Order: sequence, then structure tokens, then C-alpha cells
Amino acid sequence: MIKSKIVSLNKLLTILKKQRNKKVVFTNGCFDILHAGHVTYLEKARKQGDLLIVALNTDESTRRLKGPTRPINPLPDRAKVIAALESVSFVISFNEETPLKLIQKILPDVLVKGGDYEVKKIVGYAEVTQNGGKVKTIPFLEGRSSSNVINKISAKK
Repeated sequence: MIKSKIVSLNKLLTILKKQRNKKVVFTNGCFDILHAGHVTYLEKARKQGDLLIVALNTDESTRRLKGPTRPINPLPDRAKVIAALESVSFVISFNEETPLKLIQKILPDVLVKGGDYEVKKIVGYAEVTQNGGKVKTIPFLEGRSSSNVINKISAKK
């Protein structure tokens, strides 16, 4: 089941064509070290619709965003862990710095990002809203982040 959730863009588009009556939610991120904040965020994102697509930054994309020591976990591992979550319908990856190309092709009904984003500045806002969709933010669990986990581990060495 988990492997069937990890899909290419072409496979995902084929699946979505057959699921036209479903409300599609899209979110993205590195999801490097999965923690309670991620799980809570993804559960809340899923509640916005019927299918939740999680787009993961590739390892190369993550390094460009987070620095040369990231990601801690390679893409296949991150995809497998995210796909194992009940709230996640499909996992896809992208190599660019933003998932704009994916958003333009998928055109989700709801685009979701963490609460630290301003809605109108979220990548894909124009594309999703012009297509009749909504863009929403979901608050983070206080004090939960991969960077905090990494810093805590590093401090114990």
C-alpha cells in the first residue's frame, strides 16, 4: 500500500482524472525528520478535502533550501515515512525550489501551508485561486521543527 502512494506526476494526473468528484488538497515540504508537528499538520491538511497530496523536495532541492548538511534522511526514506501516514493519499517529489510546476499541473482544490506563511504570498496562490480553489494556512505545533530536533541532538554530542 505504501509504495502505491508514492507516484510520478503522470501517474498522479491519471489517478486524479478518475477521481474528479474528490476534493484535492496539496501541500509540500522537506519533511526531513518526521515529528508530531508534521503529523498534526498533515492530519489537519487532510481534513480540508478528500485526498491529500504531499510534494517532497528532492535531496538536491532540500540542500539548496536548508544547507549542505540536509536532508538527514534521503528522499526514498522520507517518501516511505510520509506515505505510511493514514492522512496522506499520495506522495510526489520535485527538484525545483518551489512546487509551482506541480501546482500548475495538479490545480488542487485546496493548497495548504504552515501558519508562518502569508496566504497571498504562498507559491501557487494565483494559480489555485484563479482556478476556483482556496489557499489556507494551518498553525504549527509550538516548538516542533526538524531544525529543533537536529539542534537538540547536536547539543548532546
